[in-house]
Amino acid sequence: MATPSPAKSMGDPGITPLSPTHVLNDSEENEPTRHPYVVVVAIDFGTTSSGYAYAFTKEPECIHTMRRWEGGDPGVSNQKTPTTILLSPDRKFHSFGYAARDFYHDLDPTESKQWLYLEKFKMKLHTTANLSIDTDLHAANGKKVKALDIFAYALAFFKEQALKELSDQAGADFDNADVRWVITVPAIWKMPAKQFMREAAYKAGLVSRDNPDQLIIALEPEAASIYCRKLRLHQMVDLGNKTALNGYSPTENVGVGMTQAKEHVRRNRQSRTFLVENVIGELWSELTEGDRYVVVDCGGGTVDLTVHQIRMPEGHLKELYKASGGPYGSIGIDYEFEKLLCKIFGQDFIDQFKIKRPAAWVDLMIAFESRKRAAAPDRSNPLNINLPFSFIDYYKKFRGHSVEHALKKSNVDFVKWSSQGMLRMSPDAMNALFKPTIDHIIQHLTELFERPEVTDIRFLFLVGGFAESPLLQQAVQKMLQGRSRIIIPHDVGLTILKGAVLFGLDPSIIKVRRSPLTYGVGVLNRFVEGKHPPEKMLVKEGTRWCTDVFDMFISTDQSVALGETVKRSYTPAKPSQQVIVIHVYCSEKESVSFITDPGVRKCGTLKLDVSGTESPAARREIQTLMQFGDTEIRAMAVDVATSRSVKASIDFLSQ
Repeated sequence: MATPSPAKSMGDPGITPLSPTHVLNDSEENEPTRHPYVVVVAIDFGTTSSGYAYAFTKEPECIHTMRRWEGGDPGVSNQKTPTTILLSPDRKFHSFGYAARDFYHDLDPTESKQWLYLEKFKMKLHTTANLSIDTDLHAANGKKVKALDIFAYALAFFKEQALKELSDQAGADFDNADVRWVITVPAIWKMPAKQFMREAAYKAGLVSRDNPDQLIIALEPEAASIYCRKLRLHQMVDLGNKTALNGYSPTENVGVGMTQAKEHVRRNRQSRTFLVENVIGELWSELTEGDRYVVVDCGGGTVDLTVHQIRMPEGHLKELYKASGGPYGSIGIDYEFEKLLCKIFGQDFIDQFKIKRPAAWVDLMIAFESRKRAAAPDRSNPLNINLPFSFIDYYKKFRGHSVEHALKKSNVDFVKWSSQGMLRMSPDAMNALFKPTIDHIIQHLTELFERPEVTDIRFLFLVGGFAESPLLQQAVQKMLQGRSRIIIPHDVGLTILKGAVLFGLDPSIIKVRRSPLTYGVGVLNRFVEGKHPPEKMLVKEGTRWCTDVFDMFISTDQSVALGETVKRSYTPAKPSQQVIVIHVYCSEKESVSFITDPGVRKCGTLKLDVSGTESPAARREIQTLMQFGDTEIRAMAVDVATSRSVKASIDFLSQ
């Protein structure tokens, strides 16, 4: 296709550079965005479950969610597939999702030790301090694998599935060049993790390095926010509504509305196409210029909070406070369950069991998962969790006494043994497993609502898979005490996926973001007596310089418009220099004076490839433009003397 690159619509070049005053060129704002792509495919790569959805650029109001998957679990609706991956003993990709889990589970225990099975591995990108291309993950059998390979295998799997589905629909092979890909990541992820996802996409062949714009990284709560604006009243549950909803009073039973919503969704499931009306949803039409709302995205791994404000008339969005949150997703409950098992059966046994009977451990966690979903504030009957036979058997071999004996001895009085071979948990015991995770979320929300930027919030949208939990819903309701209306979209686990497709169709919908960190570089400045510390003085050819001065590009929580750029000029130290490498530093603090200040760390490198642009000018000046208003930070550069473009790249992955 000879269509122009999408960079124009992304607000890339052609924007008046940012001199000390923030200038924005408005001419492009009103041009309709041009679509060189036939279809937008969004991949929601989640900690616990993943999926894809797509829309054709010719009919943007129809969002199709992926074909129904094989397999499935009792009590879990499978619009998405578990984020589990299986590699054969020779480390080749074997399967993903339910297929991977079921195959692994059916392997003979001696054989299964050779296979590499991974689940819930996405969190590693958030928790690794110095993430690099070489970061490792551990499979269930304890063996190490390269994280990049695993992420690339998973993305390649989704690419293959989606292209297969599109080809079947088109009746001919669908060309990957016609697809604009969108991958969702938590908003609180740092730049290295976002870049890691992009690297994995390159490796998976989703897009090539020569055409980076074919892939957009979308932030999960932003995607949810975009979808929530389209909600119709019949597509959500309003927890804050004190009037009876369908004849029930929501306060009496938080879960009822959700049960009905699920039933509604189940009935509509047969059609995998969602019509997103071009009009704005009823809820949204209640919002006026300047209204604010919060999106709380509760997923498997993280909880992400975003505060948005409406800009009329187009209904564009503006971020009011930098994204916040933390690793408080629903897998926290799984860890609490694991801790409880360690308390009853001993850490040494659980560690051994996981390595020696990895498939049975996976089984046990699946059994827990379906009971976890049955937890509710008003539940009075106990929850039974099936213990796999090999757990009971292996425990007896390991300890020399029975599981039943261990339970009696453990002093954990709210977990009993039932004669059918089950752990019987009282509702209070189950609720106690939720408590640490929910407390974290509530504490975070409370702090957020105390901030001056977060006053007069009209709505709180609760999205993500964990948002279905009645325990979480009740806690949020209690915390807010009617300050905002709590809205839960019906197919809450698919909210992000659908929003990501909408974002891919029009990435310029979010006009203003907040920088999560302060970014800058170290420079030399003329030494000023009394202003600069004497130990920073450097004398060069008779001139006194101050070293390590922090030249700030952007400060934390500063608002940045889409396409706004920060402009700096750099000169090669030697005329013959081929590459200029500049270290980028960041800090959570707002004001930074020197790169040696506490809390300032080197977080990336800016590379300017000046080879082949030799110029007659005695002193070459390379002008660099950096963009901070997008979901990723970008850099562009020009040789001022020759006006030739210089290859610029910004790298945040530790070398």
